[in-house]
Amino acid sequence: MRLAFITHEPFYPPSGGGSAEAIYLVQELVKRQHQVHIFCPKVSDPEQVRQQFGVELHEFRTWQMGRYTTLRNFKYILYPFFLQRMVETHARKLAFDLVLSQHAISAVAAGRLKARLRIPVVMNFLDYLTGFMEAWPPYLAPPPLLKRLKKFELSLPLKYRANAVLTVSDTLADYFAESGFPRERIRPIYYGFDADLFLFAGRTPSDAPATTAMAVMHGSFDHHHLRAIALEAIEHVVRMKPQVVFKFVGHQTPALQTFLQQVNARVPSARIETTGFVPYREVSRHLADATVGIVPYEESTGTHCAFVAKIVEYLALGLPVVSTPLKSAVRYFRNEPMIRFSEFSGASFGECILSWLREPAEARHSLARGASERVRSALDWRTISRNAVDFVERVYDSTDR
Repeated sequence: MRLAFITHEPFYPPSGGGSAEAIYLVQELVKRQHQVHIFCPKVSDPEQVRQQFGVELHEFRTWQMGRYTTLRNFKYILYPFFLQRMVETHARKLAFDLVLSQHAISAVAAGRLKARLRIPVVMNFLDYLTGFMEAWPPYLAPPPLLKRLKKFELSLPLKYRANAVLTVSDTLADYFAESGFPRERIRPIYYGFDADLFLFAGRTPSDAPATTAMAVMHGSFDHHHLRAIALEAIEHVVRMKPQVVFKFVGHQTPALQTFLQQVNARVPSARIETTGFVPYREVSRHLADATVGIVPYEESTGTHCAFVAKIVEYLALGLPVVSTPLKSAVRYFRNEPMIRFSEFSGASFGECILSWLREPAEARHSLARGASERVRSALDWRTISRNAVDFVERVYDSTDR
């Protein structure tokens, strides 16, 4: 196939969130001799990207894009129309065989391209974007507007007659099926990790460093990541074990800065560490000394649909995990002993953290290797990409041309 791979995120290096997946999907497509044209915002070294990945790169340069750019939401609304025009311009010279979109923002462009170019379209949804906004402050996401946006996002595959849909979780797949899109044309592929970058630490209790207990969280730190549950959990843990360190690995977003101010006001004795932005390849070393990995997400439709990368990466390293009971995570990891699901409350979440800190090191270690091996077998990016590309190829082969 000659394939148009479209995304609203700079392709390389990955910037966080779901952006890492694109690299591995493209590598699998190129490995199978497909000709991949990537349409994305400008990257730092376009020639290196072309040579390293064996792709054609078409960059959007009208304005800066990215998860930390100013006026992000306004730019996201306009971007699909510019993205559509870019693909159409190149389609006058090159006959594309299929469009593969990443995320809901590019799915809008993909849907419009299907009507214009009359070629198959596969939409890959790595989250339920507007569903996350339920946990945002009302002045940022007015409820009446949000209700319409959520309905619009779920309607995209049906509205534009997509040939197929990839989803990040079984829960999100159910939402698309309930919206009317045929269930047999939906394939959950989950969200993975790079097994070469997140290596099992393999420490035994006797050689583990005698450091202060540390709870770690990494990611893009948006409004749904850090609110009342995380704040109350820190307060609960510090009251019982004041020496515990809470480390936040990632860009210092406005949401993170506001959260840290709240922690300082409410729990001034809390021991907090931050790193600022860390490239994907370096995340694991910032997690290596942690005692437990945490996912204190607030409850929303978006978080219930997410397949949280943090959980997978913590387990790969051998870290025990505490998470709020997100439906997608509970559904997939229901039998995983290295995860403890709290209630949606700070006290419950904090108590789950303390329960892991009280667990003997020998007990944690005996469970760690098995958990790491399970995610390494099922959720390495190479496995996920093979499954996803198998499905895309079947969609293309079954399409009347």
